[in-house]
Amino acid sequence: MAVLTGAGVSAESGISTFRDSNGLWENYKVEDVASIEGWYRNPGLVLDFYNTRRKELGQARPNSAHIAIAELEKDWNVTVVTQNVDNLHERAGSTKIIHLHGELTKVRPEDRCNYRDNFSEESVFDIGYGEIHLGDLAPDGAQLRPHIVWFGEAVPKIEQAINAVEKADILLIVGTSLQVYPAAGLYRYAGNGTPVYIIDPKEVPVSDSRITHIKDVATKGMETFKNILNSK
Repeated sequence: MAVLTGAGVSAESGISTFRDSNGLWENYKVEDVASIEGWYRNPGLVLDFYNTRRKELGQARPNSAHIAIAELEKDWNVTVVTQNVDNLHERAGSTKIIHLHGELTKVRPEDRCNYRDNFSEESVFDIGYGEIHLGDLAPDGAQLRPHIVWFGEAVPKIEQAINAVEKADILLIVGTSLQVYPAAGLYRYAGNGTPVYIIDPKEVPVSDSRITHIKDVATKGMETFKNILNSK
């Protein structure tokens, strides 16, 4: 089973989303704090923004949807593909997680921005819920930056995600509007006979005969999904 998750699965843990706030994220313009251009314009602003997000994450807790997804591993071989940069899936107990957009608790050297040419996992540092500031340098002397895939950057783990979806016998999508690409197109890689379940309280802008839409928030929707599994 592959589980694709987005901001909606963490919203009930108090993690803010930017697509529900008219292009603002905690009163910041998304292009200022979530794009590579924003980093080049004002890295200090970006660092301060993610320092605050890291502090908030340290105070957040996994909700019952995260826990229910982790519990699927009791009966299924589960790969979680998440667009979220928080660590709530890990803290809930999921063991196989692909972070498409990076991880909030990690940083890397600024000169390792180009994933295709000079990025390696060995250059990534885990700082937990701490802060980084201008002047905080990596061993190679480069400024440290958040280990986040921003708008304008390549998504390095998209091939891993595609592979997970292609192999899945069930695809579950939780809390994503299917509007942020390339993640939004992942469901198309599911096999022809693979059932696709989407948990989201809003209308989903896709039409596919394989899709069952559970129109609810993540926590309640996961209860419905587990009942469906148990009834088969």
